[in-house]
Amino acid sequence: MKAAASKYVENKGYLSRLARTDEWAAREAHGNLPGEFTDEAEWLRHMREDYPRFVPFLTRKCGLHFHGRILEIGAGACWFSAALSRLPRVVEIVATDFSPRLLKDFAPRVFELLGARADKITRMPADFHKLPFGDQRFHFVVCSAVLSQAVNMVTVLREARRVLRPGGKLVAIREPVWPRFPFRARTRRPANRAPAPGEKQWYTLEEYGEFFARAGFELEARRVNLSSGLKYYFNEVVNGLTHARYALVATKRTRK
Repeated sequence: MKAAASKYVENKGYLSRLARTDEWAAREAHGNLPGEFTDEAEWLRHMREDYPRFVPFLTRKCGLHFHGRILEIGAGACWFSAALSRLPRVVEIVATDFSPRLLKDFAPRVFELLGARADKITRMPADFHKLPFGDQRFHFVVCSAVLSQAVNMVTVLREARRVLRPGGKLVAIREPVWPRFPFRARTRRPANRAPAPGEKQWYTLEEYGEFFARAGFELEARRVNLSSGLKYYFNEVVNGLTHARYALVATKRTRK
């Protein structure tokens, strides 16, 4: 029996005034791979071997109990949604991205590759600066390496908070965090300049904390270490120094 397919929902006129329409047009016009990838074999390896390790880490090491309705923003090829759909307590996932091409052409390939419960997933183009959902609809909002590309991160975070239920959580992974002693030469973009198409801004952990606080969230940054053996202990020592990998977990508290 063939597994049920994911549903795709058209959403016309979804780009907000903050959307980077130049980046949107470039991505829709070219058949390049999602994200930073230029080699398909490398992209497939990350989809198959690397990225799916995040969900077991989040559930076992961070104690996150994913359940109910989940919204993914900036989903791209939807690997995060695919991995989460396999959890039994997850009822529904809405995967959004500003690129219909990624949602239509690449996400179905990832669903098959990762054995997703695609019938739980609805794909819809959307701009995370202005989400097309009512208040308090989702138990979780998740994202991977997208907040740092926002034109206005606080606006994105406020939208995520709006659609979360009281007590709901925003879980952001793979965001570039500025380490104390960068191993490689990096240049931080001035805060008053908008990111170029596809450009990620490096923020310190303290700056992320300020953004989340301005959006009304309580943020907990949890170290990410997906390694094993001796490399695990090495990463435990240097995480935050030469590199900084964190899961940003924010909770929508109810007002007293």
